Amino acid sequence: VRRFVGDVLPEFMVPAVVVVLDGLPLTANGKLDRSGLPDPEFVSAVEYREPGSADEQVLAALFGEVLGVGPVGVDDGFFDLGGHSLSATRLVSRVRSVLGVEVPIRVVFEAPTVAELAARLGEGERVRAALVAQERPVSVPLSFAQRRLWFVHRFEGPSATYNIPMAVRLSGVLDVEALVSAVRDVVVRHESLRTVFVEVDGSPVQRVVDAAVLEVPVSVKEVDVVDVDSEVAAAAGYRFDLSSQIPVRASVFRCGADDHVLVLVVHHIAGDGGSLAPLVRDLVSAYAARKQGAAPGWDPLPVQYADYTLWQQQVLGDEDDPESVLSGQFDYWRGVLEGLPDQVSLPVDRPRPRVASYRGDMVPFVVGPRLRVAVEELARGEGATVSMVLQAALAVLLSRVGAGEDVAIGSPIAGRTDEALTDLVGFFVNTWVLRTRVDGGASFVEIVRQVREQALAAYANQDAPFERLVELLNPVRSTAHHPLFQVALAFQNNVFPDIDFPGLIATPLPASTATA
Repeated sequence: VRRFVGDVLPEFMVPAVVVVLDGLPLTANGKLDRSGLPDPEFVSAVEYREPGSADEQVLAALFGEVLGVGPVGVDDGFFDLGGHSLSATRLVSRVRSVLGVEVPIRVVFEAPTVAELAARLGEGERVRAALVAQERPVSVPLSFAQRRLWFVHRFEGPSATYNIPMAVRLSGVLDVEALVSAVRDVVVRHESLRTVFVEVDGSPVQRVVDAAVLEVPVSVKEVDVVDVDSEVAAAAGYRFDLSSQIPVRASVFRCGADDHVLVLVVHHIAGDGGSLAPLVRDLVSAYAARKQGAAPGWDPLPVQYADYTLWQQQVLGDEDDPESVLSGQFDYWRGVLEGLPDQVSLPVDRPRPRVASYRGDMVPFVVGPRLRVAVEELARGEGATVSMVLQAALAVLLSRVGAGEDVAIGSPIAGRTDEALTDLVGFFVNTWVLRTRVDGGASFVEIVRQVREQALAAYANQDAPFERLVELLNPVRSTAHHPLFQVALAFQNNVFPDIDFPGLIATPLPASTATA
């Protein structure tokens, strides 16, 4: 069964365990009752060998926790069990929290089994301070990532370029009042969603709107079914004024008694791709509670985004301090990106406009099962990830169509390096630049190995804020193109939860801002 599923699904979606049941347990609404499912019995690809030492036992448990499998033996490999770079980051965070040991992501790739990783624990890395609630100053500064978007907002004015829209059709009897209350509950829970950005003495600061005076924009509108697409597009393209409006809004379009469309839009300054899972999970939980006439019974979040901002500055230190984390990472990126071409040369059909319009669109295409399996097998054989292989392939493609031998590709990096951030909505993603030398005499495997090495080094220096890196490298600036790179690759492997509103059937809908 796993072999068959592996022919049609991405590697990270292939189940580690297959359990045969006579029937599926269902809830009263006819949906899958997850609590009624039996615990799966994991069967490893290698002969099971029980963990021996205390470190092996803890690591085996953490492998199982992060990947959702078990039991895990000492010879089981993290990536063989379905791990990838994003889950490796979560593993590093859990190891830090449970064992008090700092394990670089590179070590997880070099020593992927429980036994190998246990032998590499404590190789001299200084343990990063844990993220905890901070004492708030009168004015909370912006995080590094937020500062970049704030400057863009000030320079270009409100736009939809950095909107993150989500649309879903809700079929069934919707309790609109409960949904409106649930949206408010989520915004109250996550301070990032009720923060405005103002200037104090010439510097931008975060100002969290008190829940007692908070007004959450949720509109409810009757629309004809044929107008749904245009209404969704208009909602997705809303232009936030970040200085006076909270960076989230919701629209409910009533198409019929049992047919509604919910559009939720979050500005990127308050969220990222990794925020969608906790956002949806909390919204569904709050709706279920409000539908029963109760408030959601959440456990309090351990930290808020303002705590992360203050912690980020403490952990990274001052870039003028040669002993700081920030200084060391900037030194790395200066060396790697020195002499980078100002822009990529591609055979486009028209010249770049003098000022970027940010108009964009999506062109979908499908990678066939056979090619996907080949990519995964190559990645596994080289101790790489699928995203690394795709990065190498894109670099080779760009080189062949005119980009030359020195190819720079940007990529987002999740940035959730502490476990306290797991369930938090906020803007944590950073951007890095991987520079690939595409030598015409090199084999593709050699290019993959080069990308792998650069990616692992980049993981160790992922905290250096891209916006400050641009300032330090000081490339030729232009309103016509993005600095340092103009082609980006985003491998979307964030886990998205089921949109399981009680009594409703949820169907995701496309929602585009028509920007890029």
